[in-house]
Amino acid sequence: MKALVYHGPGEKAWEDVPDPTIQAPTDIIVRIDTTTICGTDLHILKGDVAAVTDGRILGHEGVGTVTEVGDAVTTVAVGDRVLLSCISACGRCSYCAQGLYAHCLAEEGASGIGWIFGHLIDGTQAEYVRVPFADTSVYKLPEGISDEAAVMLSDILPTGFEIGVRNGAVKPGDVVAVVGSGPIGLAVMMTVGLYGASRVIAVDLDDNRIEQAKSFGATDGVNSGRDGWQEDVRKLTDDGLGVDVAVEAVGIPATLQACTELIRPGGHVANVGVHGHPVELAMQDLWIKDVTITTGLVSTNTTPMLLKLVAQHKIPAEKFATHHFSLEQMLDAYDTFGRAAETKALKVVISR
Repeated sequence: MKALVYHGPGEKAWEDVPDPTIQAPTDIIVRIDTTTICGTDLHILKGDVAAVTDGRILGHEGVGTVTEVGDAVTTVAVGDRVLLSCISACGRCSYCAQGLYAHCLAEEGASGIGWIFGHLIDGTQAEYVRVPFADTSVYKLPEGISDEAAVMLSDILPTGFEIGVRNGAVKPGDVVAVVGSGPIGLAVMMTVGLYGASRVIAVDLDDNRIEQAKSFGATDGVNSGRDGWQEDVRKLTDDGLGVDVAVEAVGIPATLQACTELIRPGGHVANVGVHGHPVELAMQDLWIKDVTITTGLVSTNTTPMLLKLVAQHKIPAEKFATHHFSLEQMLDAYDTFGRAAETKALKVVISR
């Protein structure tokens, strides 16, 4: 089969590799019908994720058709159309019992790490993929949900909802600022209404992205490249004391610090961005303000609920799909996604 293979920092190839095979009775083999590219894949290609080694097939998002099942699999069968979760969960360990699938203790990949596709085992940017723990890591797709909508449930939608909205403890009536209007930030904006936010402020350096965010759920937008932008955000709150929740969706020190400055006393910062550098917190200012800062890696325990809402057209997940490619155009898809600021790509959809 063909697959997108990592060969060290800056090196990748769409090349022939052996077909995957069943290795455990809980495995299935899935023919990939649709996949996509994540910002994490770009981090890997820069050499930022040392655990990814030469020869690894990348990708952790996908929709496909089951072609083979292990002897212990009971919930799916050959021919079923399924959604692949970016997190693999054994369903039996203490962390899985808590719903913290991100920290699954199974030995597959590495104990304590639920993100293994395209990281510690071969991933989904391929014609076929081996899927461990099929009974607890894939979801049968209902009729009427498109591949391009379903693939957004592999990662970005549960990530935005779980780590931004739910971890941020958004309550009905809250004013929420989302710093960063890329795919993850937009996923937060698309799902924050489920918890009744009264106002959603998109904060970004790009006016075009801010305007686009308004079609994903933002009620207001503020350009953080302008002088006094923090005060512009505060003016959008009833009393000018700051927002109830600030969601960091970029992953750099400056944006996390900005979030701590935007919240009101008793407010909440929910960090969703992937950080590669230390962040200095102004604890001399924060200790007295009763603030909460949360972090997290998605566990995808809300995927079944989100899948129902997407199937019922309550969440328009397909809006993320801005560019379409075939599997054979994988390298072109990477080029387009890697130049997102220029191409205006949100999510590239790559299909058989």
